[in-house]
Amino acid sequence: MRPDWDSYFLKIASAVSERSTCDRASVGCVLVLEKRILTTGFNGSPTGQPHCDEVGHLMVDGHCVRTIHAETNAIIQAALHGVSTRGSTCYVTHFPCINCAKALVNAGIVRLVFSVAYRQDPIALDFLKGANVEIDQV
Repeated sequence: MRPDWDSYFLKIASAVSERSTCDRASVGCVLVLEKRILTTGFNGSPTGQPHCDEVGHLMVDGHCVRTIHAETNAIIQAALHGVSTRGSTCYVTHFPCINCAKALVNAGIVRLVFSVAYRQDPIALDFLKGANVEIDQV
């Protein structure tokens, strides 16, 4: 059976997450505008830096800080390639952290669709709601 658009793009986000190099959480993100993929991102180290799966995690206050999160990487890819994210939808495998939520708001994301409510931060949720971002868990 043909999947609906949300399921389709979440499956792509899941496939993107397979490129993740941090085994604590493999996260994938797809930014979409008018049913067209703008960019993708997964959590991994900055370009040219060692990855968690190579050298281990860099833990600070219970969080691995070696990696850039998937949502941020998708926004960075858009910036690198001159692609506007204004008005787009973010499909991501896991609910965004507070920093990614703020980045999504400032990138002009109008809708967030996610699968896993991993460490769903109420402050991140408040930032998204305060910016009138539509939020759907699928």
